[in-house]
Amino acid sequence: MPEISLANLSLILGIIAVAKGLWGFAASEKAIEFAKAYPRNNNAGYVTILAAMVWFLLILKGESMSDFERYRIHFNGFILITGIGACIYLKDYLAVRGTAVLMILLAKLIVDTARWHESDWRLVLVTLAYIMVVAGMWFTASPWRMRDMIQWATDDESRFKKLCIGRAVFGVLLVILGFTVF
Repeated sequence: MPEISLANLSLILGIIAVAKGLWGFAASEKAIEFAKAYPRNNNAGYVTILAAMVWFLLILKGESMSDFERYRIHFNGFILITGIGACIYLKDYLAVRGTAVLMILLAKLIVDTARWHESDWRLVLVTLAYIMVVAGMWFTASPWRMRDMIQWATDDESRFKKLCIGRAVFGVLLVILGFTVF
């Protein structure tokens, strides 16, 4: 995998968070409609599962497998079969499962990138990464929980807008950290 600086990673994550937060606040009806439909959106599921599969294969390609090097082709085949098989046979909450795997992979990238940075502010991103890992495992084991969380967040439009503002504010923090600290 190509290297990315902590500053660039913080900027990318911050800009995405700000954009999603502002879009959710400004176009709350469309955002709520999208969010409610997301857990059972098969097209989003195909994209997220296949993206996670490719990302995992890229990580596996760069890893030293020592004693298991002779099984690398078998691991690659297993990942391909699992990803494609999930798209064919596991259509229930496919988008949630794909998103959960992407969250875990993104958390790995965050922790690997922040590992050697000397500023304690890196812990903002590391904490986010650990939250993503726990949420990713939880959503993988019980994907209907994401649907329930989305339902809670979208039941009240003012609550949804407050959550969007919170996301945007966190994104601004990440952007500021990316420009000044990292």
